[in-house]
Amino acid sequence: MSSETQERSPAPISEWRDRKRYMWLFGLVPPTAVFLALGLVAGLNALGADVVTPVFWWIGPILVYVLLPLLDIFFGPDGQNPPDEVMEALENDKYYRYCTYAYIPFQIATLILACYLWTADNLSWIGIDGGLGLVSKIGLAISVGVMGGVGINTAHEMGHKKASLERWLSKITLAQTFYGHFFIEHNRGHHVRVATPEDPASSRFGESFWRFWPRSVIGSLRSAWGLEKTRMQRLERPVWHPSNDVLNAWAMSVVLFAVLTGIFGWGVLPFLVIQAIYGFTLLETVNYLEHYGLLRQKTESGRYERCAPKHSWNSDHIVTNIFLYHLQRHSDHHANPTRRYQTLRSFDEAPSLPSGYASMIGLAYFPPLWRAVMDHRVVEHYAGDADRINIQPGREAKARARIGALAASVGESGATS
Repeated sequence: MSSETQERSPAPISEWRDRKRYMWLFGLVPPTAVFLALGLVAGLNALGADVVTPVFWWIGPILVYVLLPLLDIFFGPDGQNPPDEVMEALENDKYYRYCTYAYIPFQIATLILACYLWTADNLSWIGIDGGLGLVSKIGLAISVGVMGGVGINTAHEMGHKKASLERWLSKITLAQTFYGHFFIEHNRGHHVRVATPEDPASSRFGESFWRFWPRSVIGSLRSAWGLEKTRMQRLERPVWHPSNDVLNAWAMSVVLFAVLTGIFGWGVLPFLVIQAIYGFTLLETVNYLEHYGLLRQKTESGRYERCAPKHSWNSDHIVTNIFLYHLQRHSDHHANPTRRYQTLRSFDEAPSLPSGYASMIGLAYFPPLWRAVMDHRVVEHYAGDADRINIQPGREAKARARIGALAASVGESGATS
């Protein structure tokens, strides 16, 4: 087997068991976290600890930025790959897809509960005089946004499948964050252009997250619309036809927001907007770290080489993998987009992040820290060859100088050791 496809050696088939089989149910923590927060608030208020209870409305960011990174450090990498002999049976085991389906009713229930909590003026039944304060409402919106952001990943898992049910469930899951066009752009845009300068969702060496965010959000929207416009022209239909998948996905969001506003009043709209923006920002943060600085080279024909494990940053930390349905095994996902999450495998030759995605998300918000951790890894991955790195246009000279300095530093440290 070539080094390009070499995988970690699995256990003998007679001994192999999916030790994560029931761990996947922990993927339902994000859509149920607000219910947990509600119970904690009510219980602690009853005990007279009402001073601390507002913190629990921020349960979403606590989970993403504190708890998951600590658990990743404590439990470490997974290290288990399914052997070839079990792949078909594992792929066809419907239990795993039911784990993703279950996300949706909890997501909808949490969104309805949040709308009630944002607008209720009498919450005495959970020990609060009047309604929630503004800070608590914002914390709740961010927590709901975490659920929506993880929901985009759940939609990502279902949206890659061929079954029409799963593809429609994907759109329903995306409605909360008003990011239905992701269904189009990710499958037909990002997977074609990944790790190239043409892909808005592939971050470039030296590009901060705050520069990447508008480029990816706007570029992905334009790409999705362009892809559907082309498809409509090929079908000889007007671009505003109901079968335009961008339009019908957005329509789901409009209907959802309109129904919630009609039931709970205009007061829910600012918080629906906050949670939606935070939700798709969480997705874009993950996009940022998945392919930072990585570049597919062009062949003699002028086309880009086929996407390989070396074109995605991976992490095999087990806790975040459970919460994100193996999204961190990103190289295998790009090689096999329709492969279900439970069968994705980790490759030793894929470049690895120093920790799980949950840890790296917080780091991405601080460009100096991000570059201190990641730039030298990009340079080492390409052995200091700046021509093989995806560099931010307009900053080539500065980027090449940094690459040269990092390459020299790596060389010196290697010589010293």
